[in-house]
Amino acid sequence: MDSRDKIILDFIKKNGVCSSKEVHDKVDISVSYATLKRILSKLKNENYLLAVGQGKGTKYTISPTYELVEPIDVDEYYQKEIDEREIKEGFNFSIINEVLAKHSVFTAPELERLNELQEKFNENVALLSEIEYKKEFERLAIDLSWKSSQIEGNTYSLLETERLLKEKETAAGKTKDEATMLLNHKDALDFIIENPNYLHPLSVTKIEDIHSLLTKELSIERNLRKRRVGISGTNYKPLDNEFQIAEALTNSCDVINSKTNVFEKALLALVLISYIQPFMDGNKRTARIVSNAILIDAKYCPLSFRTVDSIEYKKAMLLFYEQNNISSFKEIFINQFEFAVNTYF
Repeated sequence: MDSRDKIILDFIKKNGVCSSKEVHDKVDISVSYATLKRILSKLKNENYLLAVGQGKGTKYTISPTYELVEPIDVDEYYQKEIDEREIKEGFNFSIINEVLAKHSVFTAPELERLNELQEKFNENVALLSEIEYKKEFERLAIDLSWKSSQIEGNTYSLLETERLLKEKETAAGKTKDEATMLLNHKDALDFIIENPNYLHPLSVTKIEDIHSLLTKELSIERNLRKRRVGISGTNYKPLDNEFQIAEALTNSCDVINSKTNVFEKALLALVLISYIQPFMDGNKRTARIVSNAILIDAKYCPLSFRTVDSIEYKKAMLLFYEQNNISSFKEIFINQFEFAVNTYF
């Protein structure tokens, strides 16, 4: 989004429903009327604006998804310390039940890009034998197990992870829990491959099952949490009532199941399970496996997240916690899908 777009959006946000002529006459951006109409059309396609009426009577208003998808400069956002940031401290049910349930988070150009990449994936897979496909998936599974665990503080290197998962050889100087975390990732992925439609439709019980696989033999409580949990690096407070946690997770499953677009299903699972924090630990790991299960069930390319910077991943997630803004995390999702298509299979 450039400065010109921001000026127009700020004006419409302040003034409510506006015609293109009103915007052209009152906003000082020095463009022709024809150019302004093209800008308004672009902003509508990007889900920042809604068009009301038709033809010459068309007016524009801020989309309900604007706050959700508005680009935010992450580096600038985190220049403010934790207690200086103005955030949404509590859990926002309406972001699930009102905004995400009724609107798409992807723009038309974003979906076009993702669909083109998926078509490339389909073409690549069609050329592989069953053995070659399994070999490539094993490579992705090792990368995903490593990166997903690294995001959670696991210190195994990628090479050490490969030795562990292929040869069951633990690395010197590492804890047993670190090896267990990695092996659990592989077990969860193997389960998904053997039961690709297990999470279709998505339910609370099935999410709990994936969490159980990922936390096996680790000192992590099973089932939905009944106590308060804090998140380092933010003042956002997740729900602390077990009935509300179950309600939020059920609502999220309903929204994800209602979506027809696979990319949207996968992205929402990735974000909402983390946002709700339904378990005492292992939430983001569970979200990454569930998201990939949705992609695999639809025969879409799964994500390894291999090139994601762990800090940038956490910053993007915290941005959703604090502002209910998905723009930074959506960018990570799209970039990682492109990386996966170009790297595996």
